[in-house]
Amino acid sequence: MSDVRALPLAGERFSSPDSFEVRSPFDDSLIGRVPACTSADVDRAVAMARAALHAGPMPLWQRAQILDTAAVRLAARRDEFAEIICREAAKPIKTARVEAERAVGTFQFAAAEARKLGGEMIPLDAIPAGEGKLGFTLRVPIGVVGAIAPFNFPLNLVVHKLAPAIAAGCPVVLKPASQTPFSSIVLAEMLIDECGLPAEYLHVVTGGGGTVGNAIVDHPDIALITFTGSPQVGWGIRSRAPRKRVGLELGNNAPVIIEADGNWKLAADKIRVAGFSHAGQSCISTQRIFVHSSIVAQFTDALAAGVRTLVVGDPMDDATDVSALISRSERDRVKGWIDEAVEGGAQVVCGGAVGDDDGILQPTVLANVQHDMKVCAAEVFGPVVGIASYDDLDEALRLANDSAFGLQAAIFTSDISKGLKAIRTLDFGGVLVNEVPTWRADQQPYGGLRDSGNTREGPAFSVREMTEIRMVVISG
Repeated sequence: MSDVRALPLAGERFSSPDSFEVRSPFDDSLIGRVPACTSADVDRAVAMARAALHAGPMPLWQRAQILDTAAVRLAARRDEFAEIICREAAKPIKTARVEAERAVGTFQFAAAEARKLGGEMIPLDAIPAGEGKLGFTLRVPIGVVGAIAPFNFPLNLVVHKLAPAIAAGCPVVLKPASQTPFSSIVLAEMLIDECGLPAEYLHVVTGGGGTVGNAIVDHPDIALITFTGSPQVGWGIRSRAPRKRVGLELGNNAPVIIEADGNWKLAADKIRVAGFSHAGQSCISTQRIFVHSSIVAQFTDALAAGVRTLVVGDPMDDATDVSALISRSERDRVKGWIDEAVEGGAQVVCGGAVGDDDGILQPTVLANVQHDMKVCAAEVFGPVVGIASYDDLDEALRLANDSAFGLQAAIFTSDISKGLKAIRTLDFGGVLVNEVPTWRADQQPYGGLRDSGNTREGPAFSVREMTEIRMVVISG
């Protein structure tokens, strides 16, 4: 795969002598090369996208048909897409298959929204001046969408941007993460070649944030930016584009509270997966674990025993649960945070080391963590969870809320009054009871507060962000 992979861009399959390598995070093998696009390439893509809008929006039936077909075709090609995800992101193959299956559902939900996307009647004759007038609203495409996607869910989070845009009738200029571009390229080819999406409605541009990323953010003819990634980059985009609609889905350091009356064995079993799936590289990966002091020893032993059974290794092996982080520099950063926590008094219950043979950071459970340690205060984005004990539920709720992030949080308890108290008190976009904060349904309004972002994703919610309300008044 030494040749440069062509991109669906500006109505053609675009290649360039200027390109960059994409390598496997697991073994550093070469996956392929993709064009290093420029701002001029973004200009060409936006011009064609804007011309498509001026020609008139696609009818709703056509948008829904494209999305229905995409769901069918993606389901048929699930294993192929899973392998692409696995190779470029080092996501274990069995987890990659789940991502592909979720993306099928995301297309299905978007198709449903396309079929019912409409306005509402406005009773103008509720005032004397409105007598004899008919008023209603239409939902019209906001314009060209600039989509900037992350590496950790290189298929489903891209679909969460593309599918609502198609439902809304918006053309898209898509910048995938430079580490994981092939999922987006193959997906775009499928939508155009197999699903009936007009080529002018989707353009893939590959390259760095400082080049094509900034070109998308700054382009005057892009009406909306949808970004998933780090808070620093996301809020920087928001400040650069004050006149655009900017949807940000950012980071988190997801807390879970485990009360003495809660099913702590179930919690330990769930966190064994939720803290370490895709090596913790999820914005709702369980990270901060607050356990009542009366059960903390039992819980810690149970969680560590479960984590020790996780299979670490080659992501293409069906047995593998945890593989490499996206880069060695990220592995070294996370290892540094673990070491810093240990120096500050935390104890490594299991893991904490880098494998001699494979160079993979082992799944790590830390005990006696302190609230101001980086592994608690910041977003680890690695295979690390930290356990702290508490005596009073109010204290645990206060500690969970004491964060710059606010995406999802959870509590395990058998007392409904405590569950309701947590629902009312936890200042997060989502609160889960007797489930880990890592759980997400693709149709839910997903998003957070503070440094976790400013939007709600899920096709029913994203599609409305990608449309404008047009008021219509007819005088008889």
